[in-house]
Amino acid sequence: MATHEVTNQPPPLAGRNLFADNLPLVEALRREGGGWARERLEAAGAFWGGEPMEWGVLANERPPVLHRHDRYGNRVDRVDFDESWHRLMAAGVGDELHALPWREPREGAHVARTAMFLTASQAEAGFCCPITMTFAAVPALRAQPELAAEWEPLLTSTTYDPDGLPARAKGSAICGMAMTEKQGGSDVRANTTRAVPVNGGGPGAEYRVTGHKWFCSAPMSDLFLVLAQTDEGISCFALPRVLPDGERNAISIERLKDKVGNRSNASSEVEYEGALAWMVGEPGRGVPTIIEMVGHTRLDCITGSASGMRAAVAQATWHAAHRSAFGRPLIEQPLMEAVLADLAVEAEAATALAMRVARAYDSAGSDPAEAHVRRLGTAVGKYYVCQRVPQHAFEAMEVLGGAGYVEESGMPRLYREAPLNAIWEGSGNVIALDVLRALGREPEALESFFAEVELAAGSDRRLDDHVAELRSEFGDAEGLEARARRIVERMAVALQGSLLVRHAPEPVADAFCASRLAGSSGLNYGTLPASVDSAAIVARHTPAG
Repeated sequence: MATHEVTNQPPPLAGRNLFADNLPLVEALRREGGGWARERLEAAGAFWGGEPMEWGVLANERPPVLHRHDRYGNRVDRVDFDESWHRLMAAGVGDELHALPWREPREGAHVARTAMFLTASQAEAGFCCPITMTFAAVPALRAQPELAAEWEPLLTSTTYDPDGLPARAKGSAICGMAMTEKQGGSDVRANTTRAVPVNGGGPGAEYRVTGHKWFCSAPMSDLFLVLAQTDEGISCFALPRVLPDGERNAISIERLKDKVGNRSNASSEVEYEGALAWMVGEPGRGVPTIIEMVGHTRLDCITGSASGMRAAVAQATWHAAHRSAFGRPLIEQPLMEAVLADLAVEAEAATALAMRVARAYDSAGSDPAEAHVRRLGTAVGKYYVCQRVPQHAFEAMEVLGGAGYVEESGMPRLYREAPLNAIWEGSGNVIALDVLRALGREPEALESFFAEVELAAGSDRRLDDHVAELRSEFGDAEGLEARARRIVERMAVALQGSLLVRHAPEPVADAFCASRLAGSSGLNYGTLPASVDSAAIVARHTPAG
């Protein structure tokens, strides 16, 4: 028997348009040059806010399973996924999340694709890993034109086929990557995996690869970009899972990683036992070759983190709008309003940065200053935005109270996912030092960065003061490496502040400048100064219902 009627519970947050109710993203799409894709994004937002939200739940509840042998004892090295995973992959490929700029190389293509990625990954982040790697592999493969001619049509196909057939027979391909090893981690030059030429060697030639990879992402992909030692040093290779004659390549999957989050996606340890591969780029130039891939994956790290923040803000504001305590709705209580506004400002700043950097990817080829914004903006954003997500996810979870700590709320999934993008493709120290390395190689890039930031000069004294102090940081060369995190953080908030001052509503820009630049807040979210118009900010970020 029912002991009471259930009341004071928010209705399900379902059937949303994940694009249309994200106003900062809608505005940024137009502003950064992707306005031509507005109708497409509207349709995608409605789709990904529907049934794919349930697919994401199921793909996490039913994670991939490794089968190393068949029933007869034959080695098969097969990873089985739930059907929900394949539906997510098919939808992502169909929406060109993996290939839009390569299929439609027009102004704003990266901007449109970033907006699409930010929208779709709110349904589930895990499947975006192979989507990202497939997307990012194309510019790396272009270092070897004959390999690009073979693989690019497959990697940019809009069909998805998980069967273990040769990629050419399927007419499509997904790409993974394998760089890090037990003894090296981010120091890939310490790799011991060895590649031996089959017939003379050199760019585009066949090699046999032998060694162990501590992290091989998406092991059921059709192609992998792999780093291995040659006589000339670390080199890059394209290594297919299934050879053209239908035989499995010499790849053994040793185990799947039992990860904190990202559980719908398979990450593995693999052994190569003379696996056949083709060299991409020049011998001994593997790191510069694969860095073309890494830049694009880092852009997706920023975008994925912004997506997680938007998902958390949507859940938190929705809950607060429909839940009452102590006689009034949570969203009308000043302290809760301050928390929600702070979370919303963080999400909006992350979205603005991701979309601005995406525009730099569209224009970097024809504008040296934009190339500098792309290089520095990617690294600065990767460091700062991805570092901010775990605390953001926790604070949003706390808005829901005990209900947020329960798996059914979806908040624990967001929280588990939150640290991934900060660690993947270069952890905090690696990225901070990468910024210094970029500035050492191209000192003029710093002025391009300041030129972008100073487009807002004179609009807000707090931003002007912060930028002046940031400039002074570079005037003191002593201990620059030890201050790298501080410097990169200040660069990130300068860029975010400039974007918000120029483009966001006044309450959002004011809250950001007061809290992130002028220091008029505490260390935790929800400590905005009382003068901030929190109500306006929260209203802007609450899903319509």
